[in-house]
Formats: sequence, structure tokens, C-alpha cells
Amino acid sequence: MTENSEGDRLLTEERRMIRDTAREFTLNEVLPVANRLDPVQGEIPMELRQKLADMGYFGIRVPEEYGGSGLGVFEYCLVAEQLARGWMSVASIIARGNGTMTLDLLDPERRARLMPRVVRGEYLGAMSLSEPDTGSDLASISCRAERDAEGWRITGNKYWCTFADGADYILLFARTGAPPAPDKRHLGISAFLIDKPRGGFPPGVQGAEIPKIGYFGWKTFELAFDGCRLPADALIGTEGKAFYALARALDEARAHTAARSIGLAQGALEDALAYAQERQQFGRPIAEFQDLRFKLARMATDIEAARQLLYYVCERIDSGERCDKEASMVKYFASEMAERVTSDALQILGGAGYTKLHAVERYWRDARLTKIFEGTSEIQLRIISDHLLGKPAS
Repeated sequence: MTENSEGDRLLTEERRMIRDTAREFTLNEVLPVANRLDPVQGEIPMELRQKLADMGYFGIRVPEEYGGSGLGVFEYCLVAEQLARGWMSVASIIARGNGTMTLDLLDPERRARLMPRVVRGEYLGAMSLSEPDTGSDLASISCRAERDAEGWRITGNKYWCTFADGADYILLFARTGAPPAPDKRHLGISAFLIDKPRGGFPPGVQGAEIPKIGYFGWKTFELAFDGCRLPADALIGTEGKAFYALARALDEARAHTAARSIGLAQGALEDALAYAQERQQFGRPIAEFQDLRFKLARMATDIEAARQLLYYVCERIDSGERCDKEASMVKYFASEMAERVTSDALQILGGAGYTKLHAVERYWRDARLTKIFEGTSEIQLRIISDHLLGKPAS
């Protein structure tokens, strides 16, 4: 990168300091914990969560009036990339405080009361969006919230609710009102804030853990709402209009996923570089073999290309521009890149890479998930192509 490049201009001295501090924190605090606990599917320790709070990482996007840093998506993604270089789950848990969707839905009184607790890591949430039969098409959710004299009654199942047990609240999206017309499915979806005990589930809710091949550090659940009772004020935002808040939050969420993808790829590249210079075959380090050298060069180039695209997208989001096409582009490009780069890194380590003795297998497993959550790669391509060609007539 040249001194006068766009990326250099965007990466100010303050941002470099934020990035470098997060990298040092990751290498000293996150990576050793991940290397110890991920192989045994352990959970993120409370001590590490408190250290994240002490660093201010739950409040990067929270306004200063509530005790947060009041920074942008750019700074948020700089930190997330570095944390993912250690453990993607740690880069993900900070979203449980920085998610601006909850902030936007809360009324002023609850913002003032709850957001300082969020910044301190005392009030973290779990998102309950998907359902057993509803993944990418979130406008089709069927979990219902019915109003009665005591408030609300929730019935239905939710899927892929990560951190449902450890969170302090669940942000639930459920359908209210009469079933809409097919072309108005996004209407009638409302958001509910469900307070719960940390380590358990709310009354009327049962959770079944979903066995995963990765993304360890916390658990993911299917939730069954069996007449779960909520007070009237559990509804946040405008009834029936929560889908709009979800749509507004997607650009930021997809940039965050891109940052996590880049962090995974960077970790894999650094491990592969170190291994290639140490591993000897045929009397010399394998880093001297041209094919392997070119592979590492391609990996580094792909990572930097994704990073520069991410910087561009973050700057646009922070400027207030709508950039759903560009956010889909960076999410698609970075996640596809991460799976490819982490797989190449594993190949460089050979048999050693296929063991839990090295972190590269963790980066590989977790990178595969980035192509699925926050909208699959196919969904991103649909969004991008719709912008280029218009939506198909059918």
C-alpha cells in the first residue's frame, strides 16, 4: 500500500492505535484462551468477558452519553478483525453489546437505563430471528405474539439462537396481527425484549442445544416458546414495523462478518508463514519451494483486497450512505476468501494442520460459517445482481 493510497488515508493515526491495541490484546489475552478451550469446546470465560468490557469493546458503537466510545463501524470492524484473529466467537460476542438495532428500538428512558449496563458487559443480548423453516427469508417468520389482558403471549419455535443461555436478554422477532398478503410478509413483525436470568431461559421457554462443528466458545440453541408470557412493555419499537430495523442493521452486520472473515484469514496466513519457515523437507525450509511461496503470496493479496474493500464500505456506512450492495459485496468476497485462505493454510501445514495441535483448523472451521450466517453467499449474490440487473420479473 502506497503512502497516498485511499486505505492509508482512511486508516488514521487514531484508528491505527485502536487496531494495534486490539491486536496486542488478542495475542496476549484471547489467543491463549482460544487455543486452550476451543479444542475441548469450552466456553468464553467470564474473566475474558470482563476484560473485553474493561477495554470498552462492548461499547464501541454506543454513544458517549451512555458511557460508550461513540465510534463508527470502521473502528468496530478494526477491533472485530483483530479479535477474530484469536477466536471468532470473541469477535462475535462484542456484537451483543454493539448491536445498534436494540439501541434504535429502545425508547429514550430505557436507553438511558440499559445502555450503560451494556457498555459494562452487564446486559448482553441474544438475537432470536431464524426459525426451523425460516432462514434467509426472515419476512416469513411464523412465531406469534398475541396480545392479551396481561401483555403478550408468545408461541412458536426459533432456531440458531447463539448465546441464548448466557445472555441477559433475548431480542425476539415475532409476528403480530393478522397474516399479511404474500407481497406484504415483512409487515406485522414486531420486536420484543425478553429479560432473563444469565445461565437460564425465561419462563415458558425451553432450549435445546444444537450440535455444531465449530463456532465454539458459546452454545447455540433451538428455542421453544410455549405460551411464554411477557409484559405489555416487552414490545420495543413500533408494532409490526420491526423488519425495517432489521433491514437497517444488515449493512453493519455484514461488514462485521467481513471483518471476522478477514481476521480468521489473517490468523491462518500468519500461522502458515511461521510454519513454512520452520518446517524442513528435503534439506531446506518448505518456504523456499516456489509453489508454496506463490500460494502464500496469493493468500496475502486476497486478504488485503478484502480489507481495503471493507475499509471503503465502513467509511460509506459511517457517512450515512445506504450501501446494501457494497455491504453484500464485502461480506461475500471476504467470507469466500476466508474459506479459501484458511484451507490453503491448512494444506501448507499438511498433516499437522489437520490436528487440534494447531489453530489453523479452528480458523478453517469457523471461516466456513461466515459464508452462511448474516445471509448466505447466495443471498449476497442475489442482492448484488438485483442492483445490477433489477429484480427478476418472476
